[in-house]
Amino acid sequence: MEDKASRDARKLEAKALKRKRIEEGGGKRPRPPASQQQEPKLSKKKQKQKKKPKSKNGSGGEAGHRFGRVMEHTPCPNEARMSTLSIAIPGSIVSNAQTQELRTHLVGQIARAAAIYHIDEIVVFNDRLGKNIRPSFRNNFRRRDRDGDNNYNHGDNHRDRDGDNNQNKKKEEDFKTEQDQQSEKRMQPSTDPHAFMARILQYCECPQYLRRHFFPMHPDLQFAGLLAPLDAPHHVRALDRSEFREGVVMEKEATDTGSFVNCGIRNQPVEIDRILAPGIRCTVQIDPKAYTTPGKSLKGKVVSPSAPREKDGTYWGYSVRMASSLKNIFDESPFGEAGYDLKIGTSERGDISVDDDKFEAKAGKKRGSFKHAIIVIGGVAGIEECVDADETMDISGNQSKSLFDMWINVCEFQGSRTIRTEEAVLISLARLRPFLFSKAPASSAGSVKQIDAQTVEFSDGEPSDESSSEEE
Repeated sequence: MEDKASRDARKLEAKALKRKRIEEGGGKRPRPPASQQQEPKLSKKKQKQKKKPKSKNGSGGEAGHRFGRVMEHTPCPNEARMSTLSIAIPGSIVSNAQTQELRTHLVGQIARAAAIYHIDEIVVFNDRLGKNIRPSFRNNFRRRDRDGDNNYNHGDNHRDRDGDNNQNKKKEEDFKTEQDQQSEKRMQPSTDPHAFMARILQYCECPQYLRRHFFPMHPDLQFAGLLAPLDAPHHVRALDRSEFREGVVMEKEATDTGSFVNCGIRNQPVEIDRILAPGIRCTVQIDPKAYTTPGKSLKGKVVSPSAPREKDGTYWGYSVRMASSLKNIFDESPFGEAGYDLKIGTSERGDISVDDDKFEAKAGKKRGSFKHAIIVIGGVAGIEECVDADETMDISGNQSKSLFDMWINVCEFQGSRTIRTEEAVLISLARLRPFLFSKAPASSAGSVKQIDAQTVEFSDGEPSDESSSEEE
């Protein structure tokens, strides 16, 4: 067997021979002429990309294809909207899903529907008909030794300070501090379907760059990567010059005029006009011209989350509220004593259908006259069963329509015996929203941003810039 000395000598001899060949070639490595050099072999995927012609706009696909990228901005109605639209959904629908993946996907569908149809509030209420969910989260982490070494406490070869083997297994000492106990309690998965649903809805609504602050690791968010992103206007990209941004107040020392807010602009916090406690989420209005001013720190002012909607109708997300019963949906309304001035109940036994000729005339009287509307959607058994199960109500399920201003059947001739709640949300919002909100007047048609078919590109080949599994 070759020893180390002879091996090192052989390596030095090979290096000297190589250096001699380079010197003989004029200080350059000897290479074949360019005409004799062979092109590197490309993989099949790269060969297809090389053959594939690019369109005029630079995207892949057939030449002249103009539908390769997503919308840069959602269409803005350019009309102030002072009224709000809420929906109420029972959390018990989550307990019908078999696995946590399906539960997460179900809530994600509702969040997407709410964003598409400009829902301002989602109420998760307890219909007293659900059951606790069985979490599928598994804790794969094992607790290490207190002194930080890599030996596990329950190992067979663990030794004490004297080096003696622990042949008789003793009870482990409880080394958990009060902070460890609180963190362990916080990491327990939710068995309450209403809490699970509310957490997923809040997670979907929160902009990506704020999620790490407001949503630490939790078993309920184990499959959050499966959620489709809302891609709503308030989910602003880092390089967008948006007038409004969501942010969180930083712990950075505030100035005499105001605090600093992280609004998702890389390495550039925004100084606001007031001092707020760190960790609070707020909506900040920034002058768009400030983005183009080099060398100056961004400044903005704190506004209400409804400011974008009240200015030009821009949708700015939804809030999530939990109600302990159907009755508390109306009693605990956040809109003062007046509460909801338009209550709509949906049921397959509704006394009027959206397809009826009289419905348009009846809904036309409500259009534009309400301030706060709410659409209540029942669970598996419907609103009637929920009323029967609520002991705080003095009416029976047959009298459920007395709770609402409109008792509607949104899908009169359904082809299935049942309509799932997540399906009912989409159907109800798609059919009722045109009757609730008036169209933009003809005089303001010129102010609405028109879409030029030659310049704007829509989603077809490329995914959205907003990712559900990656955070900034």
